[in-house]
Amino acid sequence: MSVDLAGALRPGDGVLVGQAAAEPQALTAALVAQRAAFSGAKLFLGVNYAGIVRPEHADHLRLSAYCGAGANRALADAGVLELQPHPYSRFAALIRARRLASDVVFLQLSPPDSGGAYSLGLAAEYLVPAIAAGRTIVAEVNRQVPWTHSELVLRRKDIALLVESDRAPANLQAKAAGDAERAIARHAAAFIPDSATLEFGLGTLPDAVCAALSGRKRLAVHSGALGDGVVPLLQDGIVREVNCGLLMGSRALFQHAHRNPAIRLRSSEYTHDARTLLGIERFIAINSALEVDLTGQVNAEVAGGSYLGAVGGALDFVRAANQSPGGVSLMLVRASRIVAQLQGPVATPRSEAGVIVSEYGAADLRGLGLTERRRRMIALAAPENRAALHQAEQ
Repeated sequence: MSVDLAGALRPGDGVLVGQAAAEPQALTAALVAQRAAFSGAKLFLGVNYAGIVRPEHADHLRLSAYCGAGANRALADAGVLELQPHPYSRFAALIRARRLASDVVFLQLSPPDSGGAYSLGLAAEYLVPAIAAGRTIVAEVNRQVPWTHSELVLRRKDIALLVESDRAPANLQAKAAGDAERAIARHAAAFIPDSATLEFGLGTLPDAVCAALSGRKRLAVHSGALGDGVVPLLQDGIVREVNCGLLMGSRALFQHAHRNPAIRLRSSEYTHDARTLLGIERFIAINSALEVDLTGQVNAEVAGGSYLGAVGGALDFVRAANQSPGGVSLMLVRASRIVAQLQGPVATPRSEAGVIVSEYGAADLRGLGLTERRRRMIALAAPENRAALHQAEQ
């Protein structure tokens, strides 16, 4: 596919690209191929599953992202990715204030409906404020993208350059849950009542929790992202309503979302807004950690010296769950990743610790002092590590 970006971009522009499955891959490929013509352009990536942008493209492009997920890890390891360590709730304001430049917004859209309206398809989140703040919209209309009930629809007149494609949205192959993940999910599910509203982080563990919720009634989802694990809950009527910013899953999720009024894609100005979140009762935040220390501090960013996580929206949701009547924050972690000292920065402080869950059980840290927290956390750790953790506390 030949795409000439010369009429839409200028050297030094800020370019913001839809992330994960919402990445317009033909447009990203065109940008890196033509990057010398736009030297100094600032490219903001979100989650990078397609892997089109590589370290060598930093010869002309200034790369930044809020996370090290997917192919971003290679960019971060090469030292060419500027990390933006902001909570998700602030991205919209930063974009509207042009502190994060989005002169040109690259979108992947669904084909239009009978009235000529293009849906945002797989993501609304920070794309909505970027569209409002940007100078130019460049769109890839992908026949494999579902028409979803997104907060904003576009018309042909809104789009400066439009290309058509027919390619599978970028996806990261999900890992199947093993015995440890299923055990964590069972322990977490015990804290999820009927009529709860759920937030899910990304990865195998939150999807495993979904599989442990059969028999629940009248659940809703209010989340930054939505994964495949929610599809059976929607099909069985367990989850009746979804508000989310981004669909991150497989074709099964996308097909279920197509023209489904139960799934609404919203701006991050809604999904992560503190005023919206504080109005939700029985709000259950379900997130996973790279590491948790013995006091309940969470590292969600760095592992093994590589930046592969994010500040993200977890803390926004954790705080909301802690304030919600009947709500709780569930932080899921493999027992081997309970440590005496974190390798990376603190993404969730111990002051916001709720319930920490490993394959060995759950530790409710709410209302506990540091001594009792350490005792309960060591009981959740891998048995072969417990003696060393005790020793580290001496």
